[in-house]
Amino acid sequence: MEYEQITKELRLDIGKDRKSAELLNSLIRKADINQFYSIKKKCVIVFGAGPSLTLDIDQIKTESLQKECILIAADGAVKALLEYKLIPRIQVTDLDGDTDAIINANKRGTITVVHAHADNIDKIIKYVPDMENVVGTTQVKPFGKLLNFGGFTDGDRAVFLADHFKAGIIALAGMDFGSEIGEYSGDYNKEFKLKKLTIGKTLLENIAKKSSAHLVNLTDNGERIKGIPRISAKQLKVLSSHMLR
Repeated sequence: MEYEQITKELRLDIGKDRKSAELLNSLIRKADINQFYSIKKKCVIVFGAGPSLTLDIDQIKTESLQKECILIAADGAVKALLEYKLIPRIQVTDLDGDTDAIINANKRGTITVVHAHADNIDKIIKYVPDMENVVGTTQVKPFGKLLNFGGFTDGDRAVFLADHFKAGIIALAGMDFGSEIGEYSGDYNKEFKLKKLTIGKTLLENIAKKSSAHLVNLTDNGERIKGIPRISAKQLKVLSSHMLR
């Protein structure tokens, strides 16, 4: 599913997407992508903000997977991780989630991947200048200091990032993709949010067909994602020990 198709389906303002990208590009330093190479051949857990999020975190902590896997949080999921005393290595955000949590994680060393789009210009102006270690992304053609690893929503963009940097295992958590929105999802219009989630699910199913990583789904409930088998946290621990030792 290409950006042009998504813009038509959601009636996005491409001009404002570019304006937001230009603004973000002007506010950040040169992107240091070397810090992402720690992902290579590692177990990565990507957290979405779906209804299963806290259940999934409980199971992950029970198996101590946070000690052997790199944690990447998508936007609103950052707040839940911090509440569980977990600091993600990377957060991928368009600043629609809990900005206090996003800023807190940033101050505690989390690499912050900020995404520019038409609807978050005000938040980019308000929050980005005070952040450290920000990598900027765009959904238009990348330019300047901005990158585009693929994907559209925060969750699937985090997966695309992990895939781009050759993670060995990419495990999904808190990615329900059902008709209910998780409590950590931040600001949203429900109808529009559900359309975006449908697109996100399609993009994950597409990347599952071509990724060199082993993609699995830890999400306790929610929709089946084609090509990404559902496994337990305990099974991921065994898989990780066998594949990545």
